[in-house]
Amino acid sequence: MNKDFILALDSVEKEKGIKKDELIDAIEAAIASSYKKNYGSSHEIKINIDRETGEINVHALKEVVEEVFDPNIEITLDDAKQIYDGYQLGDVAEIEIKPKNFGRIAAQNAKQLVVQRIKEAERNIIFDQFSEREDEIINGVIQRKEKNNIYVDLGKTEGILMPNEQVSGEDYSQNKRIKVYVLEVKKTTKGPQIMVSRTHPGLVKRLFENEVPEIYDGAVTIKSISREAGSRTKIAVSAVESNIDPVGSCVGPKGIRVQNIVDELNGEKIDIIKWSDDPREYIASSLSPAKVLRVDVNELERSALVIVDDYQLSLAIGKEGQNARLAAKLTGWKIDIKSKSQSENMEEIDQIASDLLDDLDL
Repeated sequence: MNKDFILALDSVEKEKGIKKDELIDAIEAAIASSYKKNYGSSHEIKINIDRETGEINVHALKEVVEEVFDPNIEITLDDAKQIYDGYQLGDVAEIEIKPKNFGRIAAQNAKQLVVQRIKEAERNIIFDQFSEREDEIINGVIQRKEKNNIYVDLGKTEGILMPNEQVSGEDYSQNKRIKVYVLEVKKTTKGPQIMVSRTHPGLVKRLFENEVPEIYDGAVTIKSISREAGSRTKIAVSAVESNIDPVGSCVGPKGIRVQNIVDELNGEKIDIIKWSDDPREYIASSLSPAKVLRVDVNELERSALVIVDDYQLSLAIGKEGQNARLAAKLTGWKIDIKSKSQSENMEEIDQIASDLLDDLDL
């Protein structure tokens, strides 16, 4: 240990944010532990490192007593006063010792501990930085693929894009730049583990916040999102003030804002819905692009019967039921869709049944 080592600790403090005093305290403890392993554990010792010169002093700690039974941990008052005249019975005297080859052992321990602490500090810094960015979008570069997991270079560390967080058919070529949503940051023995996603609805939400100033400023709020990644997303928005068009704000001039988001999502379709506290109006809008004739709601069961023109039925339901499924997720209502002719047939049957019951009563 020397002054150069102390200067090196100063550099570590500036570059890594690890306090020099904390490092030296830890080095002193490590050297004390190493001493006991090499020179016997019966001694009580104190290690002191000079903060300016790096000089190491080793002191044996012994209790000042009238009669010594264990010379490893006790010292008479007369012997103690030869070291320092102020010692009294019951005090702990510090007697300097100079163990053979101790400098080499001390230096080795110090180096190992500093390297270990630097690694720990770097891991903690990365964990703190990324844990603050949970539920945010971050830019990265695809590094490699292993066992169906995609590893994304995020700068100081890498994120893991697991198979269920990957969009089917999306290109994950090496060195491709990509935006990912930070799902979770975990502490592990190997350092922080950053779990990221391309399928999470939060990705769409953050893209709209970044692209639409009115959402970023709070003039327009995102009420709900339902998404089937890679295919279609529905997003319900509302304006704080009546003079603001929430849908128009999200679409942008000539559709540029929503188009930028669609491009980032590789052509995923996006339906922007105006949110309403009237469930009939909200459910009708949620089935866009289909046009709805009527919505009958059951508040108690949170279910709705939606009537559309016959030629709009397939559009309202969507391919493999996707449009209806996303509308139900968006609104939180169970939605049953019928065509106008189906509805009329049902009404006719209901009327016949009602008439029959009336006749039976007679």
